[in-house]
Amino acid sequence: MALYGKHSDDDLITLLRQDDISAFTAIHSRYYGLLYQHAYKRLPDRDTAKDILQELFIHLWNQRRSIEIKGNLEAYLCTAVRNKVLNVFKHEKVKSNYIASLISFEETCKSTTDENLRNKELIALVKAEVSSLPPKMKQVFELSRDSNLSHNEIAEILEISPLTVRKQVNNSLKILRAKLASHLLTLL
Repeated sequence: MALYGKHSDDDLITLLRQDDISAFTAIHSRYYGLLYQHAYKRLPDRDTAKDILQELFIHLWNQRRSIEIKGNLEAYLCTAVRNKVLNVFKHEKVKSNYIASLISFEETCKSTTDENLRNKELIALVKAEVSSLPPKMKQVFELSRDSNLSHNEIAEILEISPLTVRKQVNNSLKILRAKLASHLLTLL
């Protein structure tokens, strides 16, 4: 092993391509400290920096026969570390965007679900209160609101005066407002 420490980077790469594990160990020993500092400076997380270097050296060993290093080995390894650091940043950004979109989706669904539930409760409450109106008043109110008939049309159907229809609608609205006011506070 001591002999490998004296080899040039080009010699070590040549030996590495020939499956020489000692050449790989020499490269690892020669550059690990420098690469660790390079990674840790950009990612102040020791475990992530170590993970990046482990991935890099695993990749170097797995691709030893086909790896093309243009220029010097140190520059190649530093560039590889920089790229892996950038991938970590990219992954973190994607992860944070995903989490933000999940939170936004959850809030949207929750508010939509809550809103739908409140609407259903309000509709049921209004129907219950309308059904408790006196029969003639209920009939006038339903023709006015549900059937969208004018006061004159209701007056013709029920054979009463339009003024009576108007009074019945106004009275029913007053009753409903009074009854629903207390319920709406608890509902909302």
